[in-house]
Amino acid sequence: MNKDSKIYIAGHRGMVGSAILRNLKTRGFNNFVLRTHSELDLTSQQAVNSFFETEKPDYVFLAAARVGGIVANNTYPAQFFYENMMIETNVLHAAYINNVKKLMFLGSSCIYPKLAPQPISEDALLTGLLEPTNEAYAIAKIAGIKMCDYYRKQYRCDFVSVMPTNLYGTGDNYDLQNSHVLPALLRKFHEAKKTGSTITLWGTGSPYREFLHADDMADATIFCMLNYSDYGHVNVGSQSELTIKELAEMVREIVGYNGEIEWDITKPDGTPRKLMDSTKLYHMGWEPTIALREGIKRTYEEFREI
Repeated sequence: MNKDSKIYIAGHRGMVGSAILRNLKTRGFNNFVLRTHSELDLTSQQAVNSFFETEKPDYVFLAAARVGGIVANNTYPAQFFYENMMIETNVLHAAYINNVKKLMFLGSSCIYPKLAPQPISEDALLTGLLEPTNEAYAIAKIAGIKMCDYYRKQYRCDFVSVMPTNLYGTGDNYDLQNSHVLPALLRKFHEAKKTGSTITLWGTGSPYREFLHADDMADATIFCMLNYSDYGHVNVGSQSELTIKELAEMVREIVGYNGEIEWDITKPDGTPRKLMDSTKLYHMGWEPTIALREGIKRTYEEFREI
């Protein structure tokens, strides 16, 4: 990419998309074409085709998606599947038709089997059953990865994919009905601290999770856009993990909550462990820079200003 290359970031107001935009600006890139959801409905083939025909972007970061945690995925599986499939197929095909030089597709670690060997390498894809609570979203994301590979094979499109681990950071979603675990914990502890109430958390707290700050994810995504062109996706993770219970204690300490935590073991835990093997990316020369505690402190300060 040149500094004046025309860059389209789909989902530029989301957590990862906005981080990619900030990162690119600090690197000196200045020619962006951006649309909000109200300005461009990515589930509409006609709208997407018209946009690409008019704007002719050189590079595309596909960070737009319908996302959410266990509750949202369980409640709206058809919506998650339909919207993500439409976004992916519309944008990728329009990029091919309009000769986009390179496209970066962002997936999710939930693409991997529920009981995949740990740490999870890229080769684990399609080797076992998925976690039922987010199966619809996972299947849509798997389709996006494969579509990138198929368009590379048949049309020689330079479409690549990166698979992030659990993300958090600036611009996260704190709606308790559809947020992910870390922002949900920040909000719950913050509100419980103000009211002096007891906190109830889902499951046993025993599952292990890996977390990466959105700014690190953006940096890795741009690194791969500049340095990776091949079949197959690339895992992006911190290569460290902790239990949900340990995470809750860390958030409790950062927020300054001194009340009780109750664990509702009638609720599902989700996948028992999801540690990504990011060796492929690390061997290419990239590593994260934001430690988890530092990142959570920064994110909590931002949350308090919302």
